[in-house]
Amino acid sequence: MLSKNQIKLINNLKTKRYRSKHKLFIAEGVKVIKEFLKSDYELEALYTTVDIFSVDAKKYFLIDESELKKVSCLITPQIALALFKIPTDEFENEENEGNNGGLKLVLDGVRDPGNLGTIIRLCDWFDVNELVCSSDTVDCYNPKVVQATMGSLARVSISYQDIETFFKKNTLPVYGAFMDGEPIYTTEVSQDAVIVMGNEAQGISKETSFYVQERISIPQLGDPAVESLNVATASSILLNEFKRLSFIEK
Repeated sequence: MLSKNQIKLINNLKTKRYRSKHKLFIAEGVKVIKEFLKSDYELEALYTTVDIFSVDAKKYFLIDESELKKVSCLITPQIALALFKIPTDEFENEENEGNNGGLKLVLDGVRDPGNLGTIIRLCDWFDVNELVCSSDTVDCYNPKVVQATMGSLARVSISYQDIETFFKKNTLPVYGAFMDGEPIYTTEVSQDAVIVMGNEAQGISKETSFYVQERISIPQLGDPAVESLNVATASSILLNEFKRLSFIEK
């Protein structure tokens, strides 16, 4: 059975304060958990209603469905929940950021967990070298974000840092998504670049826009009543276009 202390710990980890304190986060579902088990993330504990995992017995707990419901973040709990350690060396390579090539994505104040989770999956799909998040972007270890990534969090390099500091070190061309930018379909883009995506409601902040060298947009072809695209949808279109041009050049 789950002890009271285990239940308390897991439920506390649903908030950023306790994730930071304990350096742990929650992952749910067989697919998501297996992706983390294959990665460099270290397992703290695994709770499951079905004996299908091969892990250290000291970290493995068989529980029943009623116990899983007490700790699950999901309306309909899946058969397994695991706790993994948050890496303590996630900012070790900051000094080299901006000086190596490839495509990087910068998020300026993205707040919705579903959007961040989808964007992390996009980075995994499009082989984006690095995802840089402003300090006010939602925590990537938020259970809703982890769930939305479907395991991609285990493979994408993510850092949280001061955006101004990042851009002062950056040597790559910077493209920013704006409603009044130049259409992406007619813009000549670099394959070694930084793409900036802004907050769901406010877009890219004034402070961050100072570092944008080229303003780009996704042309609206339909009803003008549609005011804007979801930031995750817009990220998908822009990443696809950057990678499409790279693919053609090859």
